[in-house]
Amino acid sequence: MSRIAIVTDSTSDIPKNMVKELDIKVIPLTVIFDKESFLDDGKEITISEFYKKIRLAEKLPTTTVPSPKYFIETYTDILQKYDSIISIHISKKMSGTVNAAELSKKEIPGKDIEIIDSEYVHLPLGFLVLKAAQLAQEGRSKEEILKGIYDLKPKLKILFVPSTLEYLKKGGRIGKAKGLIASLLDIKPILTVHDGEVSQFKTARRWNQAKTELIESMKTMIKNPQNLVVSVGDSDAKEDAEEMYERIKETFNPKRILRVDIGTVVGTHMGPGGLGISFYEE
Repeated sequence: MSRIAIVTDSTSDIPKNMVKELDIKVIPLTVIFDKESFLDDGKEITISEFYKKIRLAEKLPTTTVPSPKYFIETYTDILQKYDSIISIHISKKMSGTVNAAELSKKEIPGKDIEIIDSEYVHLPLGFLVLKAAQLAQEGRSKEEILKGIYDLKPKLKILFVPSTLEYLKKGGRIGKAKGLIASLLDIKPILTVHDGEVSQFKTARRWNQAKTELIESMKTMIKNPQNLVVSVGDSDAKEDAEEMYERIKETFNPKRILRVDIGTVVGTHMGPGGLGISFYEE
C-alpha cells in the first residue's frame, strides 16, 4: 500500500492536537516585527505573545513565505518515509506559498508531489487538509484522497469580522473588499473569501449587530444543520468567540464544532479582536 503524506502550511490554523493525531506536516510561514522574525510554529512565538506584541507595535508586522529551500528540505525528508506527498496551501492570490512549493517540486524531479491551491486560508484550508489526512490514515489511494479534497472544496464557507480593516489594508490582503475603505466610519464589515480573495459579504453598524448578522447569514446558507461541521476562530477575542460558539451550538446543534485560534500569520493581516466562522455540510 502506498504511503501518502499530507502537507500544509501554518495558515491552516489546525489545532496542534489534530496535527499530531493525523500526522500532518505543517510548514511554517514567518512573521516579522521590524528587525525580529519568528517562525509561525508555536515555538518561537506563542499566539498569546504574538497578540500582545501586535497590540503594542508601532509598526505593523509583515509576513514571508517559506523559502523553496525549506520546502525542498521538508519534501526530501518526508519522501524518505513516504511514497508520495499531497501538499495543500493558502490561496495563491493571498500568498506566494504555492509558488514556492511548485518551484521546490521542480528541484526534486521524479518524485510524486501534488501541489494544491486551496483558494482559502484559515480553517477552510484546514478542513481540506483534515479531510485529506483522514483519508490517508484510512489507507485510501491518492486518487481517492484528491477526489475527497475536490468534492469538499465547493462546500466550504467562511465569514469573518475584523475589528478594523486597517491590518488587511496595510498588508495588501483586502482583495475585492477595497470598496469598503471609503465608508469605514462606524461600519463593521462582514467579509468572506471568494475566488481566492477577501471579498465583502455584508456590513453591520455595530459589533454586536455584526455577530447577530453572522448567525442570521449562516441560517440562509445551511440546509441540513445535522450535517454541519463548523469552527469558531478568534484573533485574541476569546469572550466574543465563546459567545459565538454557544450561540451556534444552540441555534444549529451542529454535528461537530471546533474552537480554534486565528494564528499569527492570519492574525497579522486580520489584526487583533476579530472573529472567523468556517463551516460546511458533510
